[in-house]
Amino acid sequence: MDLFEYQARDLFEAHGVPVLAGIVAYTPEEAKAAAEKIGGVVVVKAQVKVGGRGKAGGVKVAKTPEEAFEYASNILGMDIKGHTVKRVMIAQGADIAEEYYFSILLDRANRNYLAMCSKEGGMEIEQLAVERPEALARVAVDPAVGIDEAKAREIAEAAGFPEELHAKLVDTFIKLWDVFKAEDATLVEVNPLVKSGSGELLAIDGKVSLDENAGFRHPGHSELEDKDAADPLEAKAKELDLNYVKLDGEVGIIGNGAGLVMSTLDVVAYAGEKHGNVKPANFLDIGGGASAEVMANGLDIILNDAQVKSVFVNVFGGITACDAVANGIVKALEILGAKATKPLVVRLDGNSVEEGRRILREANHPLVTLAVGMDEGADKAAELANA
Repeated sequence: MDLFEYQARDLFEAHGVPVLAGIVAYTPEEAKAAAEKIGGVVVVKAQVKVGGRGKAGGVKVAKTPEEAFEYASNILGMDIKGHTVKRVMIAQGADIAEEYYFSILLDRANRNYLAMCSKEGGMEIEQLAVERPEALARVAVDPAVGIDEAKAREIAEAAGFPEELHAKLVDTFIKLWDVFKAEDATLVEVNPLVKSGSGELLAIDGKVSLDENAGFRHPGHSELEDKDAADPLEAKAKELDLNYVKLDGEVGIIGNGAGLVMSTLDVVAYAGEKHGNVKPANFLDIGGGASAEVMANGLDIILNDAQVKSVFVNVFGGITACDAVANGIVKALEILGAKATKPLVVRLDGNSVEEGRRILREANHPLVTLAVGMDEGADKAAELANA
C-alpha cells in the first residue's frame, strides 16, 4: 500500500524523524485556514501517488493565506498523470541550503534490504541513477541487523558526506530505519532530505510503501487506505479474503492456485484472438479450499463485473478433490439464484475428476458447460463471451 505524502510525513513525525508542520486540506477554505495556523510562507502540494507534481503545476509556494486559497482552488480537481487531486497538503516553508536523497527498500533480488543515498537530492532518482550512477551510493542492509550507528555511518561515508554532517545524518538514518522496520514497510524514501540554513536536517518530502501482508500487526494501517480510489469489486474481494485483481476483459476467471490462474489468463487471451479478441476480465485465485461459500463469493464478485460476458472455472483437484469443487459450484449457483445470469464453462482435472464431472452433469444447470481440457474450456468461454 502506497501512502500519500502527508501520511508519510505523519509516520515520520511519529518516529522522531525531523519534519516541518503539515496540514491536509480538502477545500480552498481549509487550505487558507491551515496556512493561517502554520504562519509565514507555506507550500501548497497536490496529494497524488505519482511523481512529477511540480512540473504539472501541483506544487506552489504561497506567501499569504489568500495565496494558499488561490493555489488550492487551482490544484484541487487537477489531473496529474491520470490521478485527480482530491486533497492538498499545506506544508511549512523551509530555508533550504542543500538537498539530499535517502531511501531504504526491499531488495528482492538479493534477499535483503538496500539503502540508497546521495548528496544530490531533489531530482528524480531514476534520472540520477542513469545519468550519474556514481553519485548514488548503494549499501546492502542485513535484515537481521538493520541500520545501527555503524551502518548509518557507512552509508554517510559511501555517499561522500563531510564528516561534520555525519552525526546528524546517522541519527536521521537510524530513525528512518525505525519507520521502515516498525511499520513493516517495503520502501521509505526521503527526497529531498534537506539541510536548512541553520544546519538542521529535515525530511521535506517522503514516500512510504507498506507491506499489506503485515496488516494483521498494524490495525491502524487500514485507516491509511485510499478507499475512494479503490476498485469497488477489488475492495469487496479483499473483505472476503479473495485474491482478486480486476482486468479489462470479458471472460471471468476462477482457478485454484496462482500458477494455474496465470496460465489460464494466457490460454484465454490466446483463445480470445479467434473470438472477437476477447480477453480475461480478472485474476481470481480461490486457493486450496473451493467450498460452496468460497465459490459463491468468487462468482458473486465476477458476475457483478458488468464487463464479464462468460466465466471460466479452471480447477485442478488436489487436497480439495474435484467432487468437493463440483458440489461447491452447484451449491454456489443455488446460493446466487437469479444473480447468476452468465454462462459458466467448468474444467475439472485431478483428484476425483470423474466424480466431479458426474455431479455437474447430473445437476444439469442451464448455465454450466463442461470442458475436458484447459484449451477446450478457454476456447468455449471466449466463444460464449463473444456471442
